[in-house]
Formats: sequence, C-alpha cells, structure tokens
Amino acid sequence: MLDTTNNDNFPRGTICIEDIEIGMKRHLRKQVTNRDIELFAEVSTDHNPVHLDDDYAQDTIFEGRIAHGMLTAGLISAVIGEQLPGHGTVYLGQSLKFLAPVRPGDLVTAEVEVIDIDYGKRRVTMTTQCLIDGKPVLKGEAVVLAPSKRFD
Repeated sequence: MLDTTNNDNFPRGTICIEDIEIGMKRHLRKQVTNRDIELFAEVSTDHNPVHLDDDYAQDTIFEGRIAHGMLTAGLISAVIGEQLPGHGTVYLGQSLKFLAPVRPGDLVTAEVEVIDIDYGKRRVTMTTQCLIDGKPVLKGEAVVLAPSKRFD
C-alpha cells in the first residue's frame, strides 16, 4: 500500500499520450516497513533470510536486513501505473541498476521523468530512480505504452 499520509505525492489518475511532454516528472514517497518486506516475501515467495532474519543478515555484506530490490523497484511501477502516464499504462520494459540497499524504516522517493515520446506508437521512455535522503539507491529506464484519448 502506498503512503498516503505524505501530501507531496502526486494525485492518481491518467495522463494520456496526447498530453505527455518531454521533461514531465512525477514521484512518490514511501517508508519501507517490516510489514512491507514480510508481505513482499509472501507474495513473491522470496524468503531469502537477508530480508527476514536479523541474525543471518547481520553476518552479510549488508550488516543488517534489507528490503527486496524488486520491492523498491515496485515503487517505480506505482508512479508509472498511478501517476505518469497512470491508469491504463502497459509496461513494455524496465532496466534496473541497484546502487545501495534499502532498509526497514527508510523513506524512499521513487521518481520518473519523460525523456522520449513516440506519439505514433504511444511509447514513452522515462528515466527512473529511487532515492534515500537524496542519494540514489536504484536507477533505470522504463518504456511504456501510454493510454490515448482516442479509441483505436
């Protein structure tokens, strides 16, 4: 569930391909909780102890538990699917580079920015990143099929 207590998240909805412009940006902020990590482990069936077991995780290179990388990446999906372009968007591709761990309690900002648009094919390319305290923990690029005002 997204953190709706933070008023600087953009509203949910749809921005159709006809209204998208290069340079448009959207973001959300979400504090990652122990419950988020446990639920993600349950849904994904990824029960790696680095995510769930304090004692085990303490002896890893992370020196403590971390969130699943794909949980963090899922916040980008939330921005794309809820804000830009929003409802009706279809993911075509996403590259990801994990730069630093996300820990329980971290406040993550997920951001997307439009860098290319193919109006004829309704394809939008965006840079994507997640940050903690302004420092990138994940970077990538997404290509999506945006909804249109026209019915094809």
